[in-house]
Amino acid sequence: MWWHYALLSALFAALTAVLAKVGIRGVDSNLATAVRTAVVLVLAWGIVYFRGGLAGLPALTRTNLLFLGLSGLATGLSWLCYFRALQLGTVSQVAPVDKLSVALAIGLSVAFLGERLSWQTGVGAALIVAGTLVLVWK
Repeated sequence: MWWHYALLSALFAALTAVLAKVGIRGVDSNLATAVRTAVVLVLAWGIVYFRGGLAGLPALTRTNLLFLGLSGLATGLSWLCYFRALQLGTVSQVAPVDKLSVALAIGLSVAFLGERLSWQTGVGAALIVAGTLVLVWK
């Protein structure tokens, strides 16, 4: 089932780039990010509310809150940089570089989470890096 969600995530991420490129025309990229973030905030809390997830709030530990907060900061900084990059570059340049996050996440998961790096995963990460270089090389 994870595969379906991962494919939908990729589809929505692709739509994000194209829709954002149109939406940021003539707008400060930070303001555009704030508007986008407000929409995400309402959507996420609405889903939690309607699915009965609010009952899980007391179960969050300090560690949960700390790392979710740090993840949120990283997401916010990523979005701010992404929108600025989209404003300055083309989607066909920005999106591939943004997807280097996959290769970086693999490396970080090995270094900090102790995940094992199979040869397939290593080759896949290297191909992502190589593909990005091919797409952005002028």
